[in-house]
Amino acid sequence: MASTYTSLPAPSPEQGLSRYMQEIRKFPMLEPEQEYMLAKAWVDHQDSDSAHQLVTSHLRLAAKIAMGYRGYGLPTAEVVSEANVGLMQAVKRFDPEKGFRLATYAMWWIRASIQEYILRSWSLVKMGTTAAQKKLFFNLRKAKNKIGALEDGDLRPDNVSRIATDLGVTEEEVTSMNRRLSGGDASLNAPLKSDGEGASEWQDWLTDDDADQAEAYAEQDELDNRRAMMMEAMQELNERERHILTERKLKDEPQTLEDLSQVYNVSRERIRQIEVRAFEKLQKRMRELAAEQNMIPALN
Repeated sequence: MASTYTSLPAPSPEQGLSRYMQEIRKFPMLEPEQEYMLAKAWVDHQDSDSAHQLVTSHLRLAAKIAMGYRGYGLPTAEVVSEANVGLMQAVKRFDPEKGFRLATYAMWWIRASIQEYILRSWSLVKMGTTAAQKKLFFNLRKAKNKIGALEDGDLRPDNVSRIATDLGVTEEEVTSMNRRLSGGDASLNAPLKSDGEGASEWQDWLTDDDADQAEAYAEQDELDNRRAMMMEAMQELNERERHILTERKLKDEPQTLEDLSQVYNVSRERIRQIEVRAFEKLQKRMRELAAEQNMIPALN
């Protein structure tokens, strides 16, 4: 795969991102049958030309995903390069016999590669290493947008409290992370310097209908796979656990603990315990199913 990677277009400050995007648009998207045959050629015969076609046809998807991480104060060209590294790893490990498209599988690896790079780069500010802190790091902006907390500077106490509750971290961690991330936003919101191609802002070169379609397809395919895994995982639960979990977690208007306690003639606390246990069993089984499908990359 090394020769495949060295022959790829590479984003660089000298080249300019708009020119890079123009280059990768030259590579055609693949039909499902084409993708399957190329993947089989790579898996069965280690055909590097087939691997190269699989990679180049998904470079726009990698760039599109990379743009979602442009708010962390890091060079965008490097983020795109890391996305391409994740794409290469996905192609290397992709099994066309699993039944899903490469784009669905590659999204996991692209995001994992980018996130690992960002975490390494942010180690100087010691953002934390627990799962909850990493979740906060990568979801704070989304959480702020969700509640309309768009102001600059420190968050209001009520917004800090809500985000801390939603993401399972302390209020101090929310405040600290917000200050760290806010420090790197200004330069990323500024217009790009002209590179001779007429591009002055992100949207001048980022818009790419094919990449949108590929990501939309991959996300729908991923959603379908997750739903199928959840339905299979639900079979690990007994009838009471399935009913309680469905009523509490999967309904638009969940039933209260009191309602379910009356149905089963037990205390509300007992219903809560059953719900927690059932959810843990469901999560464990879904992780096992995802691992069996080789959908989850193992990161160091």
